[in-house]
Amino acid sequence: MLSPIDEIISSLSSQDEALASSKLAELTNMDSAALEHFKQVWPTIEQKQRQQIVSRLVELAEDNFELDFDSIFKNCLDDEDAGVRSKAIEGLWENEEPSLINTLLNLFEHDSSEAVRAAAAGALGRFVMLSERQKLRRSYQTKIYQALLAAIKDTSQPLKVKRRALEAIAPMDSTEVGRAISEAYHHGNHKLKVSAIYAMGKNCNPAWLPLLLKELTNTDAEIRYEAAATCGEIGEEEAVPYLIELVNDHDIEVQLAAIRALGKIGGTEAKNCLEQCLDDDNEIIEQAAEQALYELNEGEEPLSFSL
Repeated sequence: MLSPIDEIISSLSSQDEALASSKLAELTNMDSAALEHFKQVWPTIEQKQRQQIVSRLVELAEDNFELDFDSIFKNCLDDEDAGVRSKAIEGLWENEEPSLINTLLNLFEHDSSEAVRAAAAGALGRFVMLSERQKLRRSYQTKIYQALLAAIKDTSQPLKVKRRALEAIAPMDSTEVGRAISEAYHHGNHKLKVSAIYAMGKNCNPAWLPLLLKELTNTDAEIRYEAAATCGEIGEEEAVPYLIELVNDHDIEVQLAAIRALGKIGGTEAKNCLEQCLDDDNEIIEQAAEQALYELNEGEEPLSFSL
C-alpha cells in the first residue's frame, strides 16, 4: 500500500490532480525514500506537465518560506527540457550550499540552452555576494570569477548570457570587473547599457556617480529607472537633488525608483521630499513614500540595549 506522499507523487502525471496546491505542498522536505520514488516517476510525466509542476512549486515556495522543494529542483537541473531546467534554477534562488556551485558552473558553461545559461549566471551571482562577505572558499570564488569574466569577454556569447554574467560578477572588487562594466556601458547596445548601470549599483563604487547623474536625465525611461535605483544602492547624498526631480517624472516606475532611492540615501532633503509625497494624489506614490520613510527611519534609529 502506498503512503500518502507516494500517492501524491504517483498522481503527478494526472492532468486533473497534479497542480493542486494542497497536494504539491506535501512534497516539501521529502525524505530519501520519497525522493527516490519521485525520481522514478518524474521522467514518465509529459514535458508540458513537468514545466507546469515546477512553475507551481516555485510559486508556492515564494509564497510560503516554510516550504522547501530544493531536492526536487536539484533533481530537475538535468531534466531534458530547458524550460524545466531554467525554472529549477529559479526555484533554488535561496540555496547557498557550496555543493551547488559546480553544477551551476557546468550549466553556465555547457548547457545547450541560452536561457539556462543565463539563469545559471544569475544564480552564480548569489555566490559572488557570499564571496564578497568572506563566506565562500577562495577556490570557489576563483572558479566563479574566471567563468563569468570569460563569458563577458567571449564575443560569441549571446547578449542575454553576457548581461546576466556582468550583473552577477559586479559585486567583486576588481579592476577587471570595473573595466567590464565600463566597456558594457560604452558598448552602444541599449540592453547592455541597462545591465551596466544595474551592475554599477551592485559594484557600489562612488566613482560611477557622475555617469549615473547624467543618465538620470536620459530620455529613455528604462535608463532613468536603472540609474535612479543604482544611485540608491551607492548611497551618495550628491544624487538627492537629481532624484527629487525624478519624483515628478512622467513614468511612474521611474518615480517609484527615485522614491526608494531617496529612502535608502536619507538626509534632511530626501526626508522632506518623501514627507511631501505622503500627500500625493496617487495612492501608489503615497504608499511608496510611506515605505521609504519607514525604512529610512529604521536605519536612523540608534541601537538600544536591554540593561
